[in-house]
Amino acid sequence: MKILVTGGAGFIGTNLIKHLINEGHNIVSVDNYSTGYKTNHIDGVEYIEFDIRNVTNYNAWGDFDIVYHLAALARIQPSFKVPIETFEVNANGTLLLAKYCSDRNIPLVFAGSSSHWSGKFKNPYTFSKDISEEIIQLFQQHYGLKASIARFYNVYGPHHLKEGAYCTVIGKWETAYENKKPLTIYGSGEKRRDFTHVDDIINALVLINEKQAWGHIFELGRGKNYSINEIADMYSTDVVYEADKPGEAQITLCTDTLAKEILGWEAKLNIEDYIKNYLNG
Repeated sequence: MKILVTGGAGFIGTNLIKHLINEGHNIVSVDNYSTGYKTNHIDGVEYIEFDIRNVTNYNAWGDFDIVYHLAALARIQPSFKVPIETFEVNANGTLLLAKYCSDRNIPLVFAGSSSHWSGKFKNPYTFSKDISEEIIQLFQQHYGLKASIARFYNVYGPHHLKEGAYCTVIGKWETAYENKKPLTIYGSGEKRRDFTHVDDIINALVLINEKQAWGHIFELGRGKNYSINEIADMYSTDVVYEADKPGEAQITLCTDTLAKEILGWEAKLNIEDYIKNYLNG
């Protein structure tokens, strides 16, 4: 198959492409490298540096059998500073891609976000991702788009960002730990998060296509959550507390079973094992 992956030089995109290449597929990645890295490049993949806000014809890069749309300006806190850019990339970029896929009858897997459950107006990022989901649903209803939405829950694992405004808490803490600095916790540390390993996420994304499971919203989480304090304790190092940040959900937890029912999928990898292996080098 010839597969287009937007955001293919980023965290989840790189892990997905590794899997797809190993299966023998022909992969094209489109990424503007705002959060992706050329050091993530994999031999045999065609990498195109381009901004999804400006793509008028994906077909110039090939005839695709499926599209995985992972490109986005992620993370909640940066979205408060650049709400217009966040909306343009996430919503307008998705609009262009949904139109392209519906025009050519190409199935689309869209990376949603579990932040949906904290409320559309919680922050600009969540708003932009919710609008993106609604764009997908609009094109499903009126333009015959074959698509499914996959909502991710606090993904961690190889290739996650470890520096900059767009990295996750696990990536930030790994950098702090390696530099022998305390782990920073915002607020009381009692927020609870459902941490999901990227390998489990990739397995679900691949199954959506294998099962031709279109027209669904799949919640992809481990199904178990921990407080930020509990995760910090696993590192057995110093922590510092700072003022809480706006726009954050208090709890994330995947309880939905649709992915198990339709895909036969369950997340299996545990954050405790990941951190233990990390600490043991």
